[in-house]
Amino acid sequence: MISIKVPPLGESIVEATVSRWLKNEGDAVAAGETLVELDTDKITVEVLAQKAGALAKRSKNEGDVVKVDEVLGELDETKAGATTTAKAAAASPASATTTPTPAPAAAAAPPKAAEVKSSPAARRTADETGIDVASVQGTGRGGVVSKMDVIQAGSGERAAAPAPAPTSAPPPPPPTKTIPIFTPAAAQSGNRETREKMSTRRKRIAENLLQSQHATAHLTTFNEVDMSALNALRDKFKEKIEKQYGVKLTFMPFFVKAACIALKEFPTVNAQVDGDSIIFKQYVNMGIAVASDQGLVVPNIKDADRKGTLELSRDIATVAKRARDGKLTMDDLTGGSFTITNGGVFGSLVSTPIINYPQVGILGLHKTQDRPVAIDGQVVIRPMMYLALSYDHRIVEGQQAVQFLVRMKELVEDPAAMLIE
Repeated sequence: MISIKVPPLGESIVEATVSRWLKNEGDAVAAGETLVELDTDKITVEVLAQKAGALAKRSKNEGDVVKVDEVLGELDETKAGATTTAKAAAASPASATTTPTPAPAAAAAPPKAAEVKSSPAARRTADETGIDVASVQGTGRGGVVSKMDVIQAGSGERAAAPAPAPTSAPPPPPPTKTIPIFTPAAAQSGNRETREKMSTRRKRIAENLLQSQHATAHLTTFNEVDMSALNALRDKFKEKIEKQYGVKLTFMPFFVKAACIALKEFPTVNAQVDGDSIIFKQYVNMGIAVASDQGLVVPNIKDADRKGTLELSRDIATVAKRARDGKLTMDDLTGGSFTITNGGVFGSLVSTPIINYPQVGILGLHKTQDRPVAIDGQVVIRPMMYLALSYDHRIVEGQQAVQFLVRMKELVEDPAAMLIE
């Protein structure tokens, strides 16, 4: 027997929740096949079979909280292939004497759920609601099925289920307005309120946010930046760059580049408190906050300060896609030194971002909005964006924080100087 254990989960992560077993006791298992999925506060971890065999025992149930190196079950490597053969024989007792009729050549087999690209949250929701994930049209990048795709597909199926009323029946009264509940359980039961246990990931996110507020001297300072020059630069080159390099030129790599330059000039904002010491980092691992089906995640671009704008564009697009597809690795989520979050993509005009502890600074970007500003004694309309820097006042002085944002403003408003840097 081989013990199936909880693998190392990464930096500072000691426990996870058993999210979903993909194999039942007695099922045949190939080497490298996923046995069970574990949810942490950062990513979904797939536990793989080390050898071929059969799943002899499941020691933990879905929903159980487990710790690193704890036994999840047992694998019997002496029964490789036996269960599959037995199941095949039981399903087709006459297979030895009957020749199956081949399917028509034009009839294509429907895709299996295992072959469909879908996020872990989408598969979990599909299991809970009884929806075949293979029948759901994915709207994510590359056709990936998201949790919301499954929910919407389920809503459409339920809406089509009721039989039409007889023609002689009077028309039904107009529906009364109720508060919409966007959960599968509520949609099935019609309840106005439902109770759902927090996932391990949601609990850890909540704990980390509270820890950040309680463990740091949290303060935020603001500035605003005129986006005219950066808009013009991006508009001039975006089509050429996408055609030549296959990279969509967004504003984020420019802000990452500007932040890396400013962090070199104000290294305390890129530092970390360790007891009564300050760790100054001679590199910038830039965290980029990404909204995903599993909640907010912050993958980081390693050594962002050594990369050019195009390379940053590629790296940001790559980790953002992995985040949305639920494919982040632990390396993506550890070792960050500073974070940028962009609430502007959701329409936020101004906010006070929470520090991604144990970092000491986070930059908040916001919606670009045309506003009247005074330039050379005249009022003109310019595309303006508010910047917010939340910082740990234990080691970052107010003067440093303000000067950091002023430097960011200078670089973004004169992107040519930033590219020279």
